[in-house]
Amino acid sequence: MGVLMSRRQTVERVQKVSLAVSAFKDGLREQPSTRRRAEAGTSRRGTLEQEVQEGEEEAPAGPSQPEESSASKAAWERLRDGRGVEPEEFDRANRFTPPAFIRPKRELHDDEPPDISLEQREQIVNDEMCEICEVWTAESLFPCRICPRVYHDGCLRRMGYLQKDSTVEVTETAHTETGWSCYYCDNLNLLLTEEEMYSLMETLKNCKIIPETCLTLDDFLHYKHLVHKQQFERPMTEAQEEQAALQFNALDPDKKGHIEWQDFLSHESIQLLQKLRPQNALLRLLTLKERERARAVFLALDQDNDGFIGEGECRQARHTWFRKHQKEMLSCNVSISHVGPISEGSPASSRNGKSPEKILPATKQEEASVDWPGFLRENVAYMLAARPNSAALHLQPPA
Repeated sequence: MGVLMSRRQTVERVQKVSLAVSAFKDGLREQPSTRRRAEAGTSRRGTLEQEVQEGEEEAPAGPSQPEESSASKAAWERLRDGRGVEPEEFDRANRFTPPAFIRPKRELHDDEPPDISLEQREQIVNDEMCEICEVWTAESLFPCRICPRVYHDGCLRRMGYLQKDSTVEVTETAHTETGWSCYYCDNLNLLLTEEEMYSLMETLKNCKIIPETCLTLDDFLHYKHLVHKQQFERPMTEAQEEQAALQFNALDPDKKGHIEWQDFLSHESIQLLQKLRPQNALLRLLTLKERERARAVFLALDQDNDGFIGEGECRQARHTWFRKHQKEMLSCNVSISHVGPISEGSPASSRNGKSPEKILPATKQEEASVDWPGFLRENVAYMLAARPNSAALHLQPPA
């Protein structure tokens, strides 16, 4: 299959290239000031405790105060705009202009139950053109496991969304059952509306959280205590503090003793969504690929085809969404329309006869049953929380 372009398409392509060259030249003119801002922002990184200590030490020195204020302001602006942390090592001479993220808006019908049928499968078709350069090169495109977008690894690098240490991860996982999330889907903070983001920023400011810093266990627990007291006007119980500590461990899978800013932000974003939006509104956030994966998991658990599964099986499914970083994953030749990660209980994986769900139906009659709509409501938050590529569990399922 080749690429045939009409005269009109050729003219449009030349116009796009001209615009890109103009933007590139403008970027070169602004490069010194941009680099200084980036260096000022990256020089402030560290844990929250280190940031507070440095701020206290620098407070008496007058000349350094405006620079600190400027760096902090830039960090808050990046948080508000959903851009996250600026890359530390970034070749700005060869960069593409990053997209302007537009936060979603709530619609009037969002709270109404969506029509997600169990029997009617949805056809998954990925985009044919790279989301960044809009060029088709077939097998060189890397599909997102959440949305229909596809990308070139070179385009991702020039956008600053793919660093050297993550190139191998993308190339090895994008065409496997594990899959890879693009920069839109990887950032759970982009699911928040402007009003919700303002609420989160106010909470972070009130709790003295500095953007783009890592949080230790003490920082995390202190923050959780403050938020709980502001919301419920009473201190956290020991059980709640223990649950918060378990969530910290889930956000720190490598046992580094701190959690990265992006993981903390994703966790807080999904927590806020659960707090402010009803289940029906959350269900509307699921993409076609996520809905198809949910169908595969439910149908694998419902082995007697009566439309119900046990509560224990429903709880077990919550853990399947996070099975996306297995070391022993096998590469497979899949098309770019592949659904994405397949759980161990899906029909595709049950062919080998090793599916753990096969030993569970005996308990189904002994416990309450869950239907398809209930299954979606129980799992939607965990499905959304599993979008990022990070190995962290941004919403720890209960045991």
